[in-house]
Amino acid sequence: MADGGVEIATRTCETVTCEKPAKLQCPTCIKLGINGSFFCSQDCFKGNWSEHKKIHKKIKKQSGADGSAMKPYNPWPGYIFTGKLRPFPTTPKREVPERIARPDYADHPEGYPASEMTMRGNTQIKQLSKDEIEGLRTACRYGREVLDIAAKIIDVGVTADEIDRVVHEACMERDCYPSPLNYYNFPKSCCTSVNEVICHGIPDTRPLEDGDIVNVDVTVYHNGYHGDLNETFFVGKVDDRSKQLVRVTHECLMHAINEVKPGVRYREMGNIIQKHAQAHGYSVVKTYCGHGIHKLFHTAPSVPHYAKNKAIGVMKPGHTFTIEPMISEGTWKDLTWPDNWTAVTQDGKRSAQFEHTLLVTETGCEILTQRQENSGRPHFMDSLM
Repeated sequence: MADGGVEIATRTCETVTCEKPAKLQCPTCIKLGINGSFFCSQDCFKGNWSEHKKIHKKIKKQSGADGSAMKPYNPWPGYIFTGKLRPFPTTPKREVPERIARPDYADHPEGYPASEMTMRGNTQIKQLSKDEIEGLRTACRYGREVLDIAAKIIDVGVTADEIDRVVHEACMERDCYPSPLNYYNFPKSCCTSVNEVICHGIPDTRPLEDGDIVNVDVTVYHNGYHGDLNETFFVGKVDDRSKQLVRVTHECLMHAINEVKPGVRYREMGNIIQKHAQAHGYSVVKTYCGHGIHKLFHTAPSVPHYAKNKAIGVMKPGHTFTIEPMISEGTWKDLTWPDNWTAVTQDGKRSAQFEHTLLVTETGCEILTQRQENSGRPHFMDSLM
């Protein structure tokens, strides 16, 4: 490297056309606290220098390290935040090697999912064949592996951007495309939603703080199928109030899953979820819902999580969909940050979420994104102690 390299754990070289193991990290990035920047050799580093140094310039300017007066990062002057969380700078969009198959929106300038849009308004629910189920099952297994890997690094001081890097690299290792990346121009490979963020948080360089809760939402695209799941994790020492919110949210999901079987109306899921949430004094977010999933990221059926909804459809064997309740301490109402993605509670109180991808069987359902023996102890279990 230009200034000499620091040897670290093996990663993949960041040169787009190079997939060699990389043990060298840019020393300037280390000084600036920038995660990633791994290269396999001096030659690859020098070949990327003209583009790579732009990252240094951007971070230095944002932090005042370039000699300019240091100012708080505020991308939206005048915007009134509902809670304490603030956006931090983000790193450049991560690259996906050409060898990895990608959905139709991956290279579209607006991230437009043409295949999904042709089905918009169609309420017919696809019943998957045995081969299609196997394809989805594989994608879901990889999604579970990726989320479990991300979970292992969550700790005080770790940034959401670092979580995103780990998710991205785990996807590459499994020949998976990270489904959120460029979906309607979403800039990252997973969603990280902290505290009052309900969903669709964009991973940035804010270090996680002691007492935070963070939801990590992972979807992978493999061999033509999307596998989708998420969990909410504790960061450091979390207060009992937040632990109960997370525990009840997980219970809402599992109570609904327990009732999934042929003949059940999709609208019934919301009745089950809201009954349990309200019994503990919580509200159910209405803006976002579960969805059909297979070769399409989002499709029929729509699965609202609130009571007395008007969802269309009856469960049949071969249906595949997600249930992903978002449960809030205060109001169910949400607002979206000016980044057009980050959904937050209107009162700034905390919100939690859990999600599984499900298959309706002849007698009940299979949780395709179920935890495995090597998944580790789930964080939400700490709320039971």
